This record gives sequence, structure tokens and C-alpha cells, in this order.
Amino acid sequence: MGNNKELAYHDYQFLESDPARPIRILAEYLKPMAALEQEGITDTVVFFGSARLKEKHPLGRYLGAARELAKRVTLWSQSQWNNGHSLVVCSGGGGGIMEAANQGATDAGGRSLGLNIGLPHEQRPNPYISEGLVFEFRYFFMRKLWFAHLARAIVIFPGGFGTLDELFEVLTLSQTQKLHPRIPVLLYGQEYWQDIVNFDALVRHGMIAPEDLELFHFVNSVPEAMSVIQCELANYDRRKVPSFASSCYCEEEGAEGPSPEV
Repeated sequence: MGNNKELAYHDYQFLESDPARPIRILAEYLKPMAALEQEGITDTVVFFGSARLKEKHPLGRYLGAARELAKRVTLWSQSQWNNGHSLVVCSGGGGGIMEAANQGATDAGGRSLGLNIGLPHEQRPNPYISEGLVFEFRYFFMRKLWFAHLARAIVIFPGGFGTLDELFEVLTLSQTQKLHPRIPVLLYGQEYWQDIVNFDALVRHGMIAPEDLELFHFVNSVPEAMSVIQCELANYDRRKVPSFASSCYCEEEGAEGPSPEV
């Protein structure tokens, strides 16, 4: 038997193996945490939407809206909090709506994040993500954790399976009180969203409660979206660490929410 003295964490073949999967998962939590802490980023506004949208697409108008909204969010945040801890635009790092959001933040002179996912074809980091703030993920669930963990608001533009997955992940977390405080969710493009998701039917069939429809807002223009974001975030406490899936759960009505421990 050979005498293999290579340290386990230097063994790339081992790190890519099935037994090392927990190490890879943990690394996708710890690396972004260390980098974001170093950059002083604690609060984001997340933009979701299709990577497939192009300017000539029938829904291509949403690219300009995403770009303009990300620009206005960045400028508003910089005007409100100029101590380096302003809201940072965050996207999935790819093209389409994601690229438009990162570009809008760049046009405003702000930083922006890209939480990219390794896929065989269409997902490559766009050029507008700030240097040092693009993160590559292997696991969708770890990527979604980081979307939710620092989000102060989420704007969801038209998209497909991936966008729907991200939408219902956040709505489920809010509905089940796994997020504290609750994250404002804006569905941009009411006509699109009501065409592909029959929310009222879910209520009618008793699958969700009527009050669950209050977990999100329909918005149809950049000024309307900005108004909702500014109203929802007017009094948020930037000093409080976001709480995601806290182990403390308060059942009594009117009791304080979960502790800020993750």
C-alpha cells in the first residue's frame, strides 16, 4: 500500500468526490460570507428574471425597466446612507434581466453582486458585476440561501422555471415565517404574472389563505416599484443582522419575531 501523505484539503480528487460533498456545500456558505463581510455588504435588493430576454424579445422592454430600477435603487440608497453600508443590487449574475440590473447599478456608480450558477449552456457571469463580487455556485440551494440571507427587498421580473423557483422559495419562507423581518416581494409586470400564475385560484381551492396574497406586490412601472421599495424600507434597521431560518420560533400572536441568529 502506498504512503499518501498529501493533506486531505490539498487533494483535489478527494474534494470532487461524493464523500466530500458536505465540504463543498459548507465552502459555498463560508466563502461568500467571508468575502461579503470583508466588503462590508450586509443588505441587498435582489433582482430575479430571465436570462433569455433580449432587446428584440416580445418582453424585451423589461430589460430597460430592470436597468432603470436598479439605477434608481442605487442612487436612492447612496443618498440615504452614505457611510458605505448602502443597499447593494444583487442578481443571479447571468444575462438578460440579471445583466440589466447589474448594469443599472454600475451606471449609478454603485457596486453590485452576482451570484452565478454553473450551468452547461446559458449562464455566464455578466461584465457589469463589481470586481470581487461575483460568486460561482455549484448548488442551487446554497445560491438561494445567499439570495434570501441579505435581501431587504426582491424584485421579480418575467422569467421561466428558474425565476418561478426563486419566487416560490421566497414566498414559502415568508408564509412559514422562516424570514424575519419579512422580505418585500415585488412582481414586476402584473399582466405577465397573472397570466402564468393563477394566485386567486390557489385561494379559491383552499391551497393558500387569502392573506397570503399580501406577501407580494404587483408593480407595473419603475416609479411604482420605487415607491413600494422606499415605503417598505423607510424604517428598516441596517444594524440588525438578517435572520434566516432561525432556530427560535415564537408562536404567540404579537410576540417578537425570531432572534437574529442564523
